[in-house]
Amino acid sequence: MTDSMLHAREGALAHLTFNRPASLNAMGFEMGQRWRDLAREITADPEVGAVLIDASGPAFCAGGDVIEMSTSGSAGSDVSAMAGVIHDGIRAFVESDKPIVAAVQGAVAGGGLGLMLTADYVVASPRAKFVSRYANIGLTPDLGVSTLLPAAIGQTRALRLLLQDETIDAATALDWGLVTEVADDPGARAAEIATFWLDNATAAFGQAKRLVRAGARRAFHGNLADEAQTIGAAFDTDAAQTRVAGFAAASRKSATGAAGATSAAGAASATSTTSTKESR
Repeated sequence: MTDSMLHAREGALAHLTFNRPASLNAMGFEMGQRWRDLAREITADPEVGAVLIDASGPAFCAGGDVIEMSTSGSAGSDVSAMAGVIHDGIRAFVESDKPIVAAVQGAVAGGGLGLMLTADYVVASPRAKFVSRYANIGLTPDLGVSTLLPAAIGQTRALRLLLQDETIDAATALDWGLVTEVADDPGARAAEIATFWLDNATAAFGQAKRLVRAGARRAFHGNLADEAQTIGAAFDTDAAQTRVAGFAAASRKSATGAAGATSAAGAASATSTTSTKESR
């Protein structure tokens, strides 16, 4: 049996791939459990610094597997239970301190929007398409869509997608803020972004992601307190001490150079003025 979700470790990068291309990577019961288990494993691993999510085949994710729902004899309680399992994985990723990038190469529909927005940075192909389609089949938003979608594009546009049978292209998605970038090779670009995170202050990127995500769920004073605590903790790390010292040294050198240039310019100006007066 083909694994519905592939997981590879590339150094400190956790690489997760939706792998049901024949079903447009629609998430069925087994795949949902695999998603939750991998999300818990990855977010609990202190050796993981960043996460890359992509998909096999022509589509990123068609949402929940409606065909499986309709042919498995499932009741509404089964669907609710399965949604809860997938939600556990979404929550693990969204609430983690691991920065996540997604590479989106094709169609994203229904709950696939929520899975995509689990990522903090979304790179889409120019050929990517985005659609809700919940109401078309008499169902309601799940997989975080009712929260993550308006957080990304605003309530008005989220309702427009949910209440109309409208498909938007990558350019519109970029304009609306649904995706972060559009690139001809989203997989390669996503890998570049993940590498940038890992080659620099990885923990600081993760904490920045956590602060922004958490800030949407709590009062302003709580956010300020968390920011103050987090920047202090970051300052005490070896990585920050090295980088802060380097930045300060470069700033002093730049300031000294600028002051020297100003003094030289002033001296040159004074000499020029004196020469002009003498020539008169």
